[in-house]
Amino acid sequence: MSSTKKSVVVAGLAIAGLALGACGGGTGAGSAGGSTGGSGQEAKTIKLVAAEYSKDHTKAFWDAFAKTYKEKTGYTLEVQVVSWDNIDQQSSTMIQNNQAPDILNLNAYASYAKDGLLYSSDEVLPAATKSDILDTFVKYGTYQDKFYGFPDLSSARAFFYNKAIFKQAGIANPPKTWDELEADAKKIAATGNVGYALPLGPEEAQGEFSMWLFNNGGDWKTDGTWAINSDKNVATLNFLKKLSDEKVTQNNPARTNRADAFDLFKSGKAGMVIGFSPLAADLDKDAKVDYGVAPFPSNDGSESKTFGVTDYLMAFKKPGNQNAVKAFYDLYYQPEQVNTFIKAEGFLPVTKSGVQFFHSDEKLKVYLDTLPNAKLTPTDDPTWDKVKLAVQQNLGKAMSGDPKAVLDDLQKTAENGG
Repeated sequence: MSSTKKSVVVAGLAIAGLALGACGGGTGAGSAGGSTGGSGQEAKTIKLVAAEYSKDHTKAFWDAFAKTYKEKTGYTLEVQVVSWDNIDQQSSTMIQNNQAPDILNLNAYASYAKDGLLYSSDEVLPAATKSDILDTFVKYGTYQDKFYGFPDLSSARAFFYNKAIFKQAGIANPPKTWDELEADAKKIAATGNVGYALPLGPEEAQGEFSMWLFNNGGDWKTDGTWAINSDKNVATLNFLKKLSDEKVTQNNPARTNRADAFDLFKSGKAGMVIGFSPLAADLDKDAKVDYGVAPFPSNDGSESKTFGVTDYLMAFKKPGNQNAVKAFYDLYYQPEQVNTFIKAEGFLPVTKSGVQFFHSDEKLKVYLDTLPNAKLTPTDDPTWDKVKLAVQQNLGKAMSGDPKAVLDDLQKTAENGG
């Protein structure tokens, strides 16, 4: 969140070669047979590889969770927390080397489901839990009619603007169209600040681009067919290049990650950025920037589309680990666990009961109202895992090259199955 994500919005998931043989009763992703996964010996220890959402909360939560898990179930949970900057590439290497963890926290799952490596909800998720998960996340977590991508938390994106910079630049209201956004960015740049902080670096380029293309009537896929290089998407990327060429963004958007863009905004040096609830929490904590949050402007001024992100806690089939994995999910989706994690990290819920739990928070209401209908990246397509990596690594090249050529190459990657 990626998000999520640091989307998701939701955005973009030191392990390669790690020996995980003792974590889950053996190496490899064997198919499960019965309660012990077919090995005849039940695993008493399983391994979680989790993405780091924050230095302050992620490891602390999972360490506490592991302690509770041990106390309540008798199983042991080994926890490894990994930076979002490299978890995509390194987890791919782990799995290619037949060293998958039992539970992996990542923002893509479908290629592993396609390869038969994952447990479905029928095998490890309590029925009551599945019925409580928001329908949009069940939809995007389903591959070939089976639910594999179990969400851990979510985010939805919105438009953040610096009220003091807007006032200094003579801007009365947040923009509602891209023409207005461009004009405002020029006015802000004239004051010596960054007009719009544009992150197209490898952390979550697919998240930033999603918000823009959705609000130009584009999408990653149309009617089940890849549409990365559609006319609308080419026009969108050309517009972003135009902002960069006009010097109304920060220097080198191609190497700017989402966290860098957020830092620019939090330091009071950027007038506009796409953000989400954790950014708002940081801004409130720092109390240095007087900011506003509004719907992201669409190209033509039509109703804004919200980009949503969720990350997944997928379960790999390993000999003997099914009972311990079931116990993991049974505990995680207890409200006192999942909602505690989400609240600590400053994200949004993934369950219907969680929406009700958080709805009393007025600052989250703008996100919660749109979350059930948010548009996500095509995480239910197995090819997306590799397409996403290609987007993260290559989309920024459009800032110094030909946007259409970049999207053409990404389209070929998708059509060739990654």
